[in-house]
Amino acid sequence: MARKLHAFVALLVVSLLIGLAAQFPAIDPDQILQSMQSGMAGTLGSVAVVVGLGAMLGRMLEISGGALVLARELLRWFGPTRAPLALGVTGFIVCIPVFFDVGFVVLVPILHGLARKAGQPLMKFAIPLLAGMAVTHSFVPPTPGPMAVASILRADLGYVILFGLLAGLPAMLVAGPLFGRFIAVRVPGRLPIEPDTELSSIENPPTVPTVAALIVLPIVLILLNTATNAIVGDATLSAWVRILRDVVTLIGHPFIALLITTLLAFVVLGSRRGLSRAQVHDIASGALEPAGVIILVTGAGGVLKQVMIDTDVGRAIAEPLVRLGVPMLVLAFLVAMIIRIMQGSSTVAMLTAAGLLSPVIEPSDPSPELRALLVIAIASGATLVSHVNDSGFWLINRYLGLTVEDTLRTWTATTALVAVVGLASTLVLSVVVT
Repeated sequence: MARKLHAFVALLVVSLLIGLAAQFPAIDPDQILQSMQSGMAGTLGSVAVVVGLGAMLGRMLEISGGALVLARELLRWFGPTRAPLALGVTGFIVCIPVFFDVGFVVLVPILHGLARKAGQPLMKFAIPLLAGMAVTHSFVPPTPGPMAVASILRADLGYVILFGLLAGLPAMLVAGPLFGRFIAVRVPGRLPIEPDTELSSIENPPTVPTVAALIVLPIVLILLNTATNAIVGDATLSAWVRILRDVVTLIGHPFIALLITTLLAFVVLGSRRGLSRAQVHDIASGALEPAGVIILVTGAGGVLKQVMIDTDVGRAIAEPLVRLGVPMLVLAFLVAMIIRIMQGSSTVAMLTAAGLLSPVIEPSDPSPELRALLVIAIASGATLVSHVNDSGFWLINRYLGLTVEDTLRTWTATTALVAVVGLASTLVLSVVVT
């Protein structure tokens, strides 16, 4: 019987086998092991801290009821007739700091309540929420996938966030409210699992401005750093301007931006809501358990990347495709798409595609803007076609009461639309900024 290896183990095994095959018959074990070690260290050096802090921030938003508060308020602002759009925006915002599966389970009660109150098909509300979450899960750091790919391709995180938002919004609108309205007539859906997360059961939930500020703050700080560097650069500056630039550079680094935000979350979502230091500590510690798996998988993706670079395997695979004349952004999309379809995980697909393409991209020394667009192109390809080998497929199948066929018609089609519109937006942006 065939068994599916955990992604962390599988990536390490594949990396080792590639290193051995590339050197055969004159195998140098020290070189292979050095490549694996440097790949793990190089990737986790820029990703582990961000993923860990992001997990803590997301967990605080979840436990405090912040995600539900934001969803309820957005629904009130948009009104009942534009509830699908409100849910798309909710998913788009909530999934920036909160992991996809956690955010979905937390917000399922909102879907149930809306469908029951409006007397309309569940999928009319579920698809926009899923589309919004799928977009920011893949397109907008500090989620692990785009964060790791930005590290591998040495892309400026501010540009990645900016382009991820610009490409993600049209993708959310097309794959969310528009497609949701179309597919809900054909696949209404139902809710077989009664969720236990209700806003009424959460004591002293935070206010909407507090939640919004905590989600937006790290993004604003990172973007401010990118904008400052783009405007000021290395020009000769007065002492005070140089000090100001250095302060912005410090607080705009992803590590510090998320550290500041997470510490604020501990205070405003924790101690000020009556939680003890021990309770906040337990929440933060619990958040690191799922984050640990993601960090290890991300590090293993870095190992694969480094082995491919050091053995020239990545170049040997990617260069024939480049010689076919396929534009680099389209090539990045296609490589990530193929890997996603084969193995299921969008994060692993992004990491593997970045590892394959990095040796080909570096000699041309692309601009910061193009590097960031390549991250979004890879993210788009890695979003395409979530199907039966993806754990997210079965999560949605279970919580929305769908058959396998209907999950393919709804969720899989949603991811396909997100990917295609994301690529189209990336190509348009490339014309504008390069």
